[in-house]
Amino acid sequence: MPRRKRTAGSSSDGTEDSDFSTDLEHVRAAARARRRGSTRLTRASLRLSQSSQDNSSSLRSSSPAAAARNVGPDPAAEADPAPAAAPAAAAAATAASVLSGRRITRSQQEAVNPKAKRYHLRQSRSSGSDTEANEEDERLAKELSLKEAAAHNLSHRPKRRRFHESYNFNMKCPTPGCNSLGHLTGRHERHFSISGCPLYHNLSADECKGKAATRDKQSEERMLSHRQDENRHSTRHQPPTEGQQRYKDKVTELRRKRNSVLNKEQKEKYTEHRQSHGTSREPLLENITSDYDLELFRKAQARASEDLEKLRLAGQVSEGSNMIKTIVFGRFELDTWYHSPYPEEYARLGRLFMCEFCLKYMKSQTILRRHMAKCVWKHPPGDEIYRKANISVFEVDGKKNKIYCQNLCLLAKLFLDHKTLYYDVEPFLFYVMTEADNTGCHLVGYFSKEKNSFLNYNVSCILTMPQYMRQGYGKMLIDFSYLLSKVEEKVGSPERPLSDLGLISYRSYWKDVLLRYLNSFQGKEISIKEISQETAVNPVDIVSTLQSLQMLKYWKGKHLVLKRQDLIDDWKAKETKRGNGKTIDPTALKWTPPKGT
Repeated sequence: MPRRKRTAGSSSDGTEDSDFSTDLEHVRAAARARRRGSTRLTRASLRLSQSSQDNSSSLRSSSPAAAARNVGPDPAAEADPAPAAAPAAAAAATAASVLSGRRITRSQQEAVNPKAKRYHLRQSRSSGSDTEANEEDERLAKELSLKEAAAHNLSHRPKRRRFHESYNFNMKCPTPGCNSLGHLTGRHERHFSISGCPLYHNLSADECKGKAATRDKQSEERMLSHRQDENRHSTRHQPPTEGQQRYKDKVTELRRKRNSVLNKEQKEKYTEHRQSHGTSREPLLENITSDYDLELFRKAQARASEDLEKLRLAGQVSEGSNMIKTIVFGRFELDTWYHSPYPEEYARLGRLFMCEFCLKYMKSQTILRRHMAKCVWKHPPGDEIYRKANISVFEVDGKKNKIYCQNLCLLAKLFLDHKTLYYDVEPFLFYVMTEADNTGCHLVGYFSKEKNSFLNYNVSCILTMPQYMRQGYGKMLIDFSYLLSKVEEKVGSPERPLSDLGLISYRSYWKDVLLRYLNSFQGKEISIKEISQETAVNPVDIVSTLQSLQMLKYWKGKHLVLKRQDLIDDWKAKETKRGNGKTIDPTALKWTPPKGT
């Protein structure tokens, strides 16, 4: 077979990626489009036509040197960072070399523009009429426009399952041996809490899906039955329908069949389950009640789990972080500051609901509402030892009211960083300050105190609830603790280390006590011991406060206390502006120091 000679407009092997033929075809297509003026131009053809117009002088030149000079880089083109400059320069260089009689190689073309963009176009015919060329150009432009539109249109692609927006795969279910797959509701692929764990409820993921399908079917039947009964006149004394009577008889028969006495095998099964799993699994519930009532309980569990899942997906609870973000406390919703060691099944929810009177913590608003309807507490347990206006203080013994004091410590840890006491509350007394209204005595703050302190600490832990901060209640709690020390005829001091807010509050209180004492002091010599005995403040705290106020100086071998009148005048102005609203009245205290433990 004779070897065909390669021409300027054809390819020897029939391929479509020849650089030389491709660039030449661009030039010819742009020239025909410019002559006709009616053919649609794609963006690539438009760039080539513009480059052909800019280099028309080089194409008219008969000298190869002139053509080579015109191919050289243009300073204006280098200054313009348009993306069409590189392909236009390459096409112009190729066309100039071909028309001037010179043939350039692939390496020479890459040397002119090493980053020349390749255009994947079909090779045109070397001969034919203008009509065929026009049809070919129109078809080519249409194909390129369709490819370009398809590149930006992703509607044909299938939508991905966007699990990453609703699930964090680093989270795990706390149930031992659970792989976090399945859900108690049967409607989700994964779970991260005990409330949605099928394994914890002694079920499998397939069983949960089957129960979900059964519940959906029963719901549809119930809705159909209600639609059929819509035409009935609803009265209270109307007799039940035939379907309602059958359902009632069925429920009665199911409850009658239950065997309330467990046999030996069942007892051994329950005991073995409890010993092997402990509290990590739900107890076996079969034969404890009728199958009908057990199924009602399972439906309630699934519904509660579904509500929690909706709250988690909405961002209102954050399961898996073991950090309670917010608490609902009375009419307030409080953002927490620190971690508190609540039980894991509560801490993983991220949001707790608390009774503001008994401090019991719950999982949902529904449980809290039902609890508040039954809770009889309207104030803290213990003895009310102080009352003035709507402010009261209750003395709660940690030994007599252990659960309340433990809940109070867990609540306080959400807002205190240095607190370490949670469960060992028996050696402590808790003094709880409340503000009363027509609904009850609301918790304002508290401080705890050891029953027998070797170092005479009058405060072990002190807290003002965030909604009552910056209102003077912190100083009232501190003043009340020193009032108790005065009644006991002791000198008190808070237990160290103090938190940041605690240190600020105590420094402010000590400053007010010293300035009040110096304002009323009329003598020439003052004693730190006398100040301590009269105010019940530890001498170490008095000296540190005087040093911070720059009122303690060392001169000629003696320590001098400077009575700075400017600080006293500022204190008077603040006291006048503050008034006597948030102060402790010693006459309102009705308390006898406890004896022993």
